[in-house]
Amino acid sequence: MFTDIDDTLTSDGAITPDALAALHGLSAAGLTVIAVTGRPVGWSEPFALSWPLRAIVAENGAVALLNQRGKLSKIYQQDEHRRATNFARLQRAAARVLQEVPGTMLARDSAGRETDIAIDHSEFTHLSEAQIEQVVAVMQDEGLNATVSSIHINGWIGEHDKWQGACWIARELLGIDLPADIDRWVYVGDSTNDQRMFEHFPHSVGVANIRRFEEQLRFKPRYVTAGERGADLPKWRSACWLITPPTALTEVWPNRVVRSASSRVRRCPARTGGIALTTCRSAPCRSGAAHRRRRVAPSPS
Repeated sequence: MFTDIDDTLTSDGAITPDALAALHGLSAAGLTVIAVTGRPVGWSEPFALSWPLRAIVAENGAVALLNQRGKLSKIYQQDEHRRATNFARLQRAAARVLQEVPGTMLARDSAGRETDIAIDHSEFTHLSEAQIEQVVAVMQDEGLNATVSSIHINGWIGEHDKWQGACWIARELLGIDLPADIDRWVYVGDSTNDQRMFEHFPHSVGVANIRRFEEQLRFKPRYVTAGERGADLPKWRSACWLITPPTALTEVWPNRVVRSASSRVRRCPARTGGIALTTCRSAPCRSGAAHRRRRVAPSPS
């Protein structure tokens, strides 16, 4: 499973005890969970150490933190010289935003950023839609990629983004080709900067608070949870629930509600980490909860 962090795993800026317990449950069940976030690498370090994740891909795909037996290692997509050159350009772009768009401020986590910049729009201040559009326009005029998350406007230089970063870490960490293996993975997100993931993951989930961005989404998640933020995370311990959940998700495709997801589970031979996952359109399975709990042998590597 790939997942966003802010307002997806967390509520009011922190992960709740039951949501953290659910992550531990997924890990104990043998599922690989990787977070992909626009947050800075410095901010991400304590969570990479304390949460049961295989990795955190930070700064919209630029850098990854790996927990290797309690010790963090950090890998980058860009070499040191390019990062230094880009950093200077990023600071000039940030200064221009602050000068040209009244009311803007750098995100408070900016000190931990190495490969991007972030302007706060909803975490500790509030910017109007017009101000957000101005910030994006200035960043793009400076040659930056720009995206809007639930709390920040991020700008960076390079070809990476959340999707490309997910493909990169899948190769580096797991030795897999994510596009070829995509039916075995789920992505969960909450905002417009998750659209690239919603576009590519056939099994995509939006937490309920994504509704605030509904009109801005070109690519929408296939399912939307009933609960906001990490409220439904404890239910994700069942891998099958992620794909064909018991009534708690609504299937949306592409711009309208199609139907409520059935409470029955579909049977499918696909497997991830020893847990049965549904990836087909076969007839609903009659075995119900027993199927959701059934362990299967992992696919040969």
